[in-house]
Amino acid sequence: MKDLNRPVRVRFAPSPTGPLHIGGVRTALYNYLFARQHGGTMILRIEDTDSRRFVPGAEDYINEALAWLGIHIDEGVREGGPFGPYKQSERRDIYRQHVDMLLQRDRAYIAFDTPEELEAMRAKVANFQYDASTRLQMRNSLTLPAEEVKALIDGGTPYVVRFKVEPGRDVEVDDLLRGKVVIKSDILDDKVLYKSSDDLPTYHLANIVDDHLMEVSHVIRGEEWLPSAPLHVLLYEAFGWQDTAPEFVHLPLLLKPDGKGKLSKRDGDRLGFPVFPLEWHDPFSGEISSGYRESGYLPEAVVNFLALLGWNPGDDTEVMSMDQLIAKFSFEHCSRSGAKFAFEKGKWFNHTYLQEISNERLAELFTPLMAATGVDMAQFTPEYVAKAVGSVKSRINFVRDLVDQAGFYFRAPEAYSEKDVRKRWSADTPALMEQLIAVLEALPNFDAAVAEPAVMEWIKSNGLHMGNVMNAFRLAVVGECKGPHMFEITDIIGRDATIARIRAAIERIHLDA
Repeated sequence: MKDLNRPVRVRFAPSPTGPLHIGGVRTALYNYLFARQHGGTMILRIEDTDSRRFVPGAEDYINEALAWLGIHIDEGVREGGPFGPYKQSERRDIYRQHVDMLLQRDRAYIAFDTPEELEAMRAKVANFQYDASTRLQMRNSLTLPAEEVKALIDGGTPYVVRFKVEPGRDVEVDDLLRGKVVIKSDILDDKVLYKSSDDLPTYHLANIVDDHLMEVSHVIRGEEWLPSAPLHVLLYEAFGWQDTAPEFVHLPLLLKPDGKGKLSKRDGDRLGFPVFPLEWHDPFSGEISSGYRESGYLPEAVVNFLALLGWNPGDDTEVMSMDQLIAKFSFEHCSRSGAKFAFEKGKWFNHTYLQEISNERLAELFTPLMAATGVDMAQFTPEYVAKAVGSVKSRINFVRDLVDQAGFYFRAPEAYSEKDVRKRWSADTPALMEQLIAVLEALPNFDAAVAEPAVMEWIKSNGLHMGNVMNAFRLAVVGECKGPHMFEITDIIGRDATIARIRAAIERIHLDA
């Protein structure tokens, strides 16, 4: 009988075959929330047994992405731990011992079939699969004399070890989200567990052995792995580990925002949103794929957004910190069906979180983006940058939006919106702007609380049109008719810069006209 009171230990086990997909990020997040809620342990295990698909830089990318999101690892390749190594390519001896164990128990066998022989069988037998109905027609240790098997191995003939699935059984998979799933063993094939060509196990064997030896209590993974679960149940049984087998949770897929099917990078490219947490530079093709971090998303917003794709807290709460998510998380409120990737909602979360962060932090995120446009940001104090971005942050969904919304604080207009010039600038505007300069120069100080009433009184006492003056004023200072309250702008950029910009507009717009 399983010990349901054992310590919670979960693992996230990606393969270093490329960037971490956002669906994998959600799986890691749910593992983390569950572990933290139960005072458990979060393990990061690198499943790199498929040496042909290894991509340089992918492992570092995985670690960096999880760290950026605030998903803290307790045991892993970098962190170490009592159950290492945590990289499967470093555990060959362990797997080989367990392969031998299955062979000795007659729960696995050695197969020498070549790719050509397998292809010939597929052509000969409709819907061929290597199982109890076909294994005795193949070239393996069940059909060859022991002496020949030994000779082939000693001679260096490539071989695989296959699991021996016996037909006629109902295999039960208990899933905390989906309940009991029963599969007939007849439909399962004799999966390859080990390949002599690279002396490495396949996912199926390595996964089971590692979960057992690392004392994993819950396997929380995507539903794409559900078809493998019956085989894993049989493997636990073959090793005699059924009483310590982990609980299964197979999470729903992340689906396309529109149409049917699983979310893919192509959907992100087509609709203009990232499907990776960080920007990825493909080391082979040179292709650059966008990431949430580089697109200006805050990690807190990404975590909150992902958590609600397939789960809800049981009430109407939407905005939740990591600690709140940990406190509320449960599989009882997870959906069994796929969740559409509502990327527009992700923008809403980012906007919401941007409103909550300090202007100082926002300024730190913005500064390198503005510097990349050629502006020497060293000439501006941190206080100035913080005030500038704070004045427009209600207008942005992403940090990158600040370059457009706040850029005028850091670069005086060099050109003016033609549409606004036609609408807001007339032959008598330069004279009005000269009068406005005189008003501004006479102010005892340039705070908005002083400047605004003084300018309003000047407009009123001279019978001027408020819209004509203020829109021309904004056009001169900003370069177009946009931005926050005009006197908040002038308060930030100061008297000298404000007047200099008005004088430049008088000269340039008059000449253009």
